[in-house]
Amino acid sequence: MFFIGDVIEDFREDWHLDNPHLLLESVAAVALIAGVIFLMIELRGLLSRMSDMQTGLEIANGHLAEVIQGFFEDWNLTNAERDVAIMILKGLDNEAIAQVRNTASGTVRAQATKIYAKSATDGRAQFISVFVEELLAGGISAESDLDSALKNKYKEKPATKDHFAG
Repeated sequence: MFFIGDVIEDFREDWHLDNPHLLLESVAAVALIAGVIFLMIELRGLLSRMSDMQTGLEIANGHLAEVIQGFFEDWNLTNAERDVAIMILKGLDNEAIAQVRNTASGTVRAQATKIYAKSATDGRAQFISVFVEELLAGGISAESDLDSALKNKYKEKPATKDHFAG
């Protein structure tokens, strides 16, 4: 604003652009105005892209919640086991889960063991990897190598539900 006001004031006094100082200030003022307009357009585009990314994240988050609930239904987890499983996925250890749920650590350990058995996984890391794999799959319609390996290793019902089709 200062440069624009200065150019306007200098132009009022001189009325000619043949003065090198006035010409230089005019070019600088026009460049500043163009820069501000360009940055406003870029900022608007960035805000639009951020909004689109946020929408995508919310959709993915909602999809993950549906996938998790689908797994829990397939595994016939009780409500208590579902609570413990969610906390395991959030990264809490057995003692922290016990404190949150106001239960004994041994109870949580027993519930976690049942969860791992129902999901045909060996433990916490493999249980979490089932969901990480689902996130990374991103809509792949074919079975993954991990699903095949789990089926072969356990010779039981697969650890994952066929959520890839949707």
